[in-house]
Amino acid sequence: MSVAAIAVLGVLGLLALIFARVPIAVALALSGLCGYAALDGRGRALRMFGMVPFELASAYSLSVVPLFILMGAVALRANMAAELFDACNAVFSGIRGALANATIGSCALFGAICGSSIATAATFSKVAIPEMRRHGYEPAFAGSAVASAGTLAVLIPPSVLLAIYSIVAEQPLPKLYAAAFVPGFVLAALYVVAVLAVAWAAPGRVPRVAAMRIAARLRAAAGMWKLGVLFFFALFGIYLGWFSPTEAAAASAFAAIVIAFATGAMGWRGLVDALLETAYSTAALFFIVVGAFIFSRFIVLTQFPNEVARWVQEAGVGPVWILAAVIALYFLLGTFLDEVSTILITVPVTLPLVAGIGYDGIWFGIFVTVMCTIGLISPPTGMTVFVIQSQHPDIPVARIYLGTLPFLVADFAIVAMLIAAPGLALWLPRVLGM
Repeated sequence: MSVAAIAVLGVLGLLALIFARVPIAVALALSGLCGYAALDGRGRALRMFGMVPFELASAYSLSVVPLFILMGAVALRANMAAELFDACNAVFSGIRGALANATIGSCALFGAICGSSIATAATFSKVAIPEMRRHGYEPAFAGSAVASAGTLAVLIPPSVLLAIYSIVAEQPLPKLYAAAFVPGFVLAALYVVAVLAVAWAAPGRVPRVAAMRIAARLRAAAGMWKLGVLFFFALFGIYLGWFSPTEAAAASAFAAIVIAFATGAMGWRGLVDALLETAYSTAALFFIVVGAFIFSRFIVLTQFPNEVARWVQEAGVGPVWILAAVIALYFLLGTFLDEVSTILITVPVTLPLVAGIGYDGIWFGIFVTVMCTIGLISPPTGMTVFVIQSQHPDIPVARIYLGTLPFLVADFAIVAMLIAAPGLALWLPRVLGM
């Protein structure tokens, strides 16, 4: 059997295992091991299978992931989400759709200290949806606003997903964080525009809430100081040259613990729970990463990415069609795979294709991450939508999906902007001299 045939069978076998509901980590590792053995023999395949977990467990670059997860876990227990929502509500107070826009603003900022879309959506589902429903918002729109805003956490730095991409694509993490900064907040602004458009078209779904007094606004805004401290350590510490990404993650996680204890928002039991959550989340994530790296070793051995890139060049396929195919691929995979698995499976194949038409790995990291935010709210298995529905079972999931349509328009708008103007992502790294 030819190498190309084995490569195709390996990919088809992976998809078959995924659709058979085999855990994604097991599916990746099993298909990668079998494919590698078919190409290079069982002995070499087993040696590779044993070496990959050891290499990843000892990789210093991966240590940034559990530290940022710990920071987010502590922040969840330190009432930072509720304080942040109150502060953002003070900013938008008096505008129709203020609570929905406060949700978008607080999710964007909370993503800067959490990095997980699922955790952000779950947190603000408890904080924002009851408040919106109490003021007369349509329940489905309230749920869709939180589900969509929660996706911002995977794009706005420090993002755990971008940390994973930096390892897979071998791109510098500080540069990726700088590149994500502008598109992340532009997308948040587009979500605000989407809320205003819905409020204009269907004011009954988005009622006006009375404006807050200036004194109340200032009191609420003061609650953002915790976020400011963590954001300073997590991002500005890197760009000021004080910390490496891993050191910044450690410093911000420690600062979160100190703030939580100093303000009395968390005790020792809360810290133990945060550490356990970090251990469970890291173990689950690393299990997928190990499986993906085993599968990628098989893909590299087949030379499949290079062959695909060569075939595209020989076929004379235009850049527009290549980008359209990549967009369709990520949109399709996002409907049934989580964002980490999507990145790990596809980047070894799609990055050479996109690099071949003139886009670099930093730009592609932001592009892929935005495509992952689309998958998080796309049927039939948008992860953040199901998080909302699980916590508010009285809201039909189909209605939440319908409510996300204006936000999906915003997502595709930022995709178009990135393609038309790559400088949207690459401008800040250039300014910072990266």
